[in-house]
Amino acid sequence: MQAEISTGKFIVIEGLEGAGKSSAMALVKAFITELVGQEPVCTREPGGTPLAEKIRTLVKTADATDPLCDEAECLLMYAARAQLVANVIKPALAGGDWVLGDRHNLSSLAYQGGGRGLMPLVQTISAATLGSFRPDLTLYLDIPPAIGMARAANRGELDRIEQQALSFFERARATYLSLAAADDSIVVIDANQPLPKVHEDILSALNQHLRV
Repeated sequence: MQAEISTGKFIVIEGLEGAGKSSAMALVKAFITELVGQEPVCTREPGGTPLAEKIRTLVKTADATDPLCDEAECLLMYAARAQLVANVIKPALAGGDWVLGDRHNLSSLAYQGGGRGLMPLVQTISAATLGSFRPDLTLYLDIPPAIGMARAANRGELDRIEQQALSFFERARATYLSLAAADDSIVVIDANQPLPKVHEDILSALNQHLRV
């Protein structure tokens, strides 16, 4: 039965490389479509607008002649996010559409804040660009970094961020888990289970948080 919902919601899938975000996105997209009677607006970060996609290329591509410093990476992530929120996410929500995001602000808190050690900068920029705006529900797919990176490597060539040391992803994971423990809108899904069980847990979380 479709839920009678007059306003859109913003649902986000988070996780380290190799956690299974792509299959989770497809599953959640189908769930939302069944729930509200129409497909959600799907986004990815960084990216999601013409300008933000150009920023994505800058962030993901290594340049040995001009290495991207950590602070610049952080600023670029928020520039892309600000564009996406202003030009896609907020207008969609205002129009009553649901939005399903492949990553959002929690990624920057984990990767640039925890992984890069720039948490004060991340928190300052987050407050300046997003204010109180946040997802209604975030599903964090948790996986040990070594397992996730092995999966990512099997997909093909790694991008600049995926090539970071394992310790970087361990710090990011610790930050994800710490933030999730303090926020009821973030649900941790054990992504190191057989895929059917992962999907079962995702659907259980969606039913618990979104069914009316």
